[in-house]
Amino acid sequence: MEGVSVRKIKKICVFCGANSGKDVAFVNAAFHLGEVLGKRKIDLVYGGGKLGLMGCVSTAVAQHERKVLGIIPSAFTVNNLVGETCGKEIKVATMQERLVMMMELSDAFIALPGGFGTLEELFQMISWAQLSIHNKPIGVLNINGFFNGLLSFVDHAVKQEFITPRARKILISATTADELVDKLQAFRFESDPALSKLKWSPSSSQKEKLDLTLRL
Repeated sequence: MEGVSVRKIKKICVFCGANSGKDVAFVNAAFHLGEVLGKRKIDLVYGGGKLGLMGCVSTAVAQHERKVLGIIPSAFTVNNLVGETCGKEIKVATMQERLVMMMELSDAFIALPGGFGTLEELFQMISWAQLSIHNKPIGVLNINGFFNGLLSFVDHAVKQEFITPRARKILISATTADELVDKLQAFRFESDPALSKLKWSPSSSQKEKLDLTLRL
């Protein structure tokens, strides 16, 4: 990355499935991503619990002695629904509160294969970046072409002029963990001149919670 200004990333939020998926490559890639974060001294923020790919990546990060923070809705902790979080845990009341806290406490975002919840989190972060609520890099780890269809759809939406070429640049993709982290570090946010004038601020209650920052 010679000649490229590198963004300082200390904490990455990973969105991924609470299932392991059909292809063992997904599990292997989740573990490998955790190893890459650990070796690069990057801490993990994730959705909590130990199920599926979420458990794989959090376990790998913890094994490399990096900090792990799970942000989990209280409803999921009833009857140990999602298993024990690998690391520190914050319980929140709602899914939206969870996502806001993930945004505030992370320096970048990565999506691994997953279902509707993963896609919701991914596109919420992209939408918030488009609206200049944050300017943090967002990427998908495209394991065995899992995100090919999604990326093609996004490009189709650009061609149909529902997504601008500027906004398209928000979503980064790579096929390996190292390549993706490199791209996140090299990312330069290009805001929409009109949308960048919008004023966004968290509520006072959110500020109180986010001020904790858990010293990650």
